[in-house]
Order: sequence, then C-alpha cells, then structure tokens
Amino acid sequence: MKRSIHLPRRSLLRWFKLAIATLLLVVIFHRPAIASEAQHYTELEFPPLPEVQIPDYERYQLDNGMTVYLMEDRELPLISGTALIRTGSRYEPAPEVGLAAITGTVMRSGGTMQHPADELNQMLEQRAAVVETAIDTNSGSATFSALSEDLNFVFELFAETIQQPAFPEDKITLAKEQIQGGIARRNDDPDAIASREFRKLVYGESSPYARTVEYNTLDNIAREDIIGFYEKYVRPENMILGIVGDFDPEVIKPLIAETFGDWKPAANAPKPGVPEASQKHLGGVFAVDRPQLTQSYIQMGHIGGELSNPDYPALSVLNGVLNGFGGRLFNEVRSRQGLAYVAYGYWSARYDYPGLFIAGGQTRSDATVPFIQTVMAELEKLRSQLITPDELSYAKESILNSFVFNFQNPEQTLSRLLRYEYYDYPTDFIFQYQNAVQNVTREDIRRVAQEYLKPEQIVTLVVGNQGEINPPLSALSPEVTTVDVSIPTPRS
Repeated sequence: MKRSIHLPRRSLLRWFKLAIATLLLVVIFHRPAIASEAQHYTELEFPPLPEVQIPDYERYQLDNGMTVYLMEDRELPLISGTALIRTGSRYEPAPEVGLAAITGTVMRSGGTMQHPADELNQMLEQRAAVVETAIDTNSGSATFSALSEDLNFVFELFAETIQQPAFPEDKITLAKEQIQGGIARRNDDPDAIASREFRKLVYGESSPYARTVEYNTLDNIAREDIIGFYEKYVRPENMILGIVGDFDPEVIKPLIAETFGDWKPAANAPKPGVPEASQKHLGGVFAVDRPQLTQSYIQMGHIGGELSNPDYPALSVLNGVLNGFGGRLFNEVRSRQGLAYVAYGYWSARYDYPGLFIAGGQTRSDATVPFIQTVMAELEKLRSQLITPDELSYAKESILNSFVFNFQNPEQTLSRLLRYEYYDYPTDFIFQYQNAVQNVTREDIRRVAQEYLKPEQIVTLVVGNQGEINPPLSALSPEVTTVDVSIPTPRS
C-alpha cells in the first residue's frame, strides 16, 4: 500500500518559493549570450512606464456599519487582510501617554477570551499564518496573512482577536517593560533625539502629535484603562476591512458576515474628531549638547499642511527640486561646498492634520553654521527666483515615473484605497494628484515657495557638541535655547 506524504504548511511555502527561485535561475543561465558593445548612459532607451490600472474590487457595508473591500488576486495561493480602526494615540489622555500603544500590542500578544496567548501563537505557527495588531498616532490596525486553504481557520482567529481580546495582566506588564526599555535608551541615537525634540518645538511638548511616553505616564495606566480605551474605539462602525488574495467572493462574504455580522455597534457613539495642531515656537535656534559627538544633527522647519491642499502637487514638485541626486541641496551643500554627505528639505503633508516642512542633515561640528546658512539661502532662492526648465522637468518626471511603483501589486493598491476611505478622500485622489503634477509650472513653484516657506518661522534644532561648533550657534541668533533631554525618573 502506498503511503501519502503531507508536508507541513511552513515547509510547503518554503518549497514553493524554492521552486520559483530555481525556475528563475534555470531561465537566466540558459539564455544565450548576446555580444554587444557597451553604450553610454545617454544612448540608452527605455520604454515608457505602463499606465496604472486599478484592479477590480468590491466595496460594501455590513448592517453594523463595518465597511468591507474585496480585491481578488489569484496569482499565488495566499490571502491577506487589513482592518483599519478609527483610533490612535492622539486620542489617549495626556496623563496616560502610552495607553494606545499598549492596547494595540496586547490585543494580540495577550490572546483572546477563548485562546490564551501561547495557544493562539501555536495555532497560527502550525499553519505559517500571521495575525498582528497595533495602534499608532492616527489609526489602529489588525492584519492577517495565510495560505488560501487555511482562510476559514485563520480568519476566525483574526476576528476573535479583534472582538474578544483578553488583556491579561502579565502581558500588560510585559508591554510596559518593553516600553520602559525604549525610554531608557531613547537618548542613545542623536538622530532620534533631533526628530523627537524638533516635533516638540514645532507642535509643543503637550501636543498629541509630539508628546512622548514617560515612566510616570506608564504608571498611570491600569488594565481597566486599556479595556475602556479598547471599548471606546474598537467597534464595527469604526472599522474598514480590506481583503486581497486568492479567494472566492461567494465563499468569503458569508464568512465575513458570520464572524463580524453579530458584532454590535455602540449606541449613539460620535465619530472621533481630529485634534488640532498649531505651531508653538515661531522661529528660534535650539540646541541639545552632546559632548561625545563629532558631528551635528540638524533639523529645521515649521508646521506644514495637508494632502488635500490644492497646492500639494506643486509643493511635491518643489520637493523634487530640492532633494535627491541633482537636487539643489545635493548640488550646493554636498557637491559644491562639501558641507555634508546628506542634506534634505521637503514638505511633508499629512492626511487630516498639518504636517511639517522639514530640512536638515548631518555635518561636522565646524560646518554646522555654514550648513544652516546654506540651506536657508537655497530656500530664499526658491522664493525669489524662477527655477530652470530643466529643474522643473526633472522634478516632475521623477514624481511621475515613480508613480507606477505605488501600485506594483494589488495589496498596495488596496491599502491606498483603505487609506482614502479612512481619511475621507476621493478614491481617485492619486490620479487627481498625478494630473495636477503634470500641470505644475515654474511660476507655481515660486508662488508656493513664497506662500508656504516662511523663513521667519523656521525653528532650528542642533544636536551636537556645542563646544566644537565654530562659529557658534550665536552667529545665527543672539539667543540660543538649550533643550533639556534628560529622562524623568519614575515615581517609585
């Protein structure tokens, strides 16, 4: 009697990937050699990039208010999903900073009411499946991935993780300890110091977009706070579920209805509003003294805008003029003056609150002031002079040629659609943006530079060895404010 051999799911996935890799190698090494003369890069010709095509998808709502997107992709026997949840750390109380992150972590790490953490982990690992949850500044998320044949089993665990988290005390304690370790190490990286403190200087240290978790805010968080935060925000009417992969819609739609359909929405619960953001320091020079450093880490800028701004496409082209190989900052700061290996400046908008205009880089201590002065001079040139036609063309082509890479696979496309739904943007927003970029003119660049780049409001932060910065930062401003980055000690 013949015996059948059943490979474990994890081995099956590895075998599948190995087979594909072997096939590619066979094809590559059996291609006939083609003799040709080397060409100069200016002689190379490339076909135009293909037009972006949005795959077919279905959008519908359950009776409890949960929105669902389905996008088939039968290329591989895999399926994945993402649930976006209308929450975020910007909604946690100020004395309890860290509450959202712990909630997002322990939703998954703590297991469910039916399956303790270790059991849940084992069940998923046996099928090479993944279920994860997290909460960041603006949103919460729950994700899953699995082989198509395991969809029912894994999807039920995914739904259970979202709807029935156990939040055990030991996993809450572990999550807190991991965050405490991050607090203790947060001043080890000068680049991280610059990024963190710059946001505080612009938004204000108490802003939900800049505040940091501390030992004492962790101490204020109890299990009942976590459960309360979860119950307030993790609800069906606050969730958008997207699924992409190898599935039959006639099979998966009843599965979604079965696992999520009985989940009751909250009665008369308002949709969470968006906390406001404004700029605290309108200009100024600030310093973090790190005597052990041999170079300065610089961030400078001011509050920015939102992606919905009609001028965002022009500001994106402005970014292209400033940045990258051939950009003004690269050419002037790095190539001509040799002040830094890295220099950048970009308008970083956000979906539903003002982002930042931020410039900066790293340079040796004695070049700190010239670096800052050169960046400021380049910004002023954008405000006062028209860019060249070549600069405009290069910046626009860079954006438009990279456009297709935002849609390399259906999963990327679905993720973008979910984000647009989450932030109430039109589904064709990216195409509106593409068309607007094509129509940007040199005059548009000067206009938006004059309107949105505000030299008098630029906050400048330098993390470095203040004793070695020569000329000193006082050459930029008679008043240089020292920023204290010492870590508050816990109460206990």
